[in-house]
Amino acid sequence: MQISVVVPLFNEDESLPELEEWIRRVMNEHKFTYEVILVDDGSYDKSWEVIEELTKKNPCVKGVKFLRNYGKSAALNTGFEVAQGDVVITMDADLQDSPDEIPELYRMIVEDKYDLVSGWKAKRYDPITKTVPTKLYNAVTRYLSGIHNLHDFNCGLKAYRLQVVKSIEVYGEMHRYIPVIAKWAGFMKIGEKVVTHQARKYGVTKFGISRFINGFLDLLSITFVGKFGKMPMHFFGTLGTLMFVFGFTVFLFLGGSKLYYLTTDFPAKNIADISWFYIALTAMIIGTQLFVTGFLAELVSRNSHNRNHYLVEKVIGGQSTIIKKRLQDKMTLEE
Repeated sequence: MQISVVVPLFNEDESLPELEEWIRRVMNEHKFTYEVILVDDGSYDKSWEVIEELTKKNPCVKGVKFLRNYGKSAALNTGFEVAQGDVVITMDADLQDSPDEIPELYRMIVEDKYDLVSGWKAKRYDPITKTVPTKLYNAVTRYLSGIHNLHDFNCGLKAYRLQVVKSIEVYGEMHRYIPVIAKWAGFMKIGEKVVTHQARKYGVTKFGISRFINGFLDLLSITFVGKFGKMPMHFFGTLGTLMFVFGFTVFLFLGGSKLYYLTTDFPAKNIADISWFYIALTAMIIGTQLFVTGFLAELVSRNSHNRNHYLVEKVIGGQSTIIKKRLQDKMTLEE
């Protein structure tokens, strides 16, 4: 199979028929072998009913339904688990991403040998309250990640080699930083393509103001995990050692000064009356705690077995049995 299209969705029943028809037309025109994986992230509208109808009309459409809303990262990670195509394309379900971009994205992965290609919506139709914070986050992410050639890390329209999506884990709200996760995993050839951004045709955006706060915290988290996730002692141990050495050096200086004054009959203050004594003591305690934290972090596995444990209510569409088998290791299927 050449292409897997992964579409996370939440309450997008109006746009799904048009999106499926658009994708099918593009695939047929270019004679691609493909699958469309629609991951319903706990919608409470008629999205799942629409997906059921689409799977009857088009055998290339597959659906996965969460029992409740887990978020876009969970939906993408589940889609990645199911995907079988040589190239995996992700796009949003709101028709703001154009399926007409798929052939060129596919070509860049197959012929130009990119590991990942991220879309860049150079011209956006979003309100300024969304575009300005997005530009700020992208600038900070470029600086912290070292991926300087990407303008839009959070664009939903991306293309991946299959090995990439099978090698990374997207959890929490880390979907904003998939290129960063891929880089830390060792996939260094990351490219960008200017893509068309369509105005939203149906419904309203599903992301509120909290995404900006969460996005900043996620960026700090992924940066720390990427640099020190495999070697936490390098971070905590270094800080702890520096703090302890500083405190111990001050303590030795105070103790040496006290002994010097006693041996020369000069009047000397009680060490406990000197503020630097408490600063040194605090530094030594904090340093020891940081060192122990780093040691314990080395003993604890970063990959929790339950990090991507989702309740999948239903799975339909071609080869449902195989899909269930692919998912059963990481999530619970509710029959």
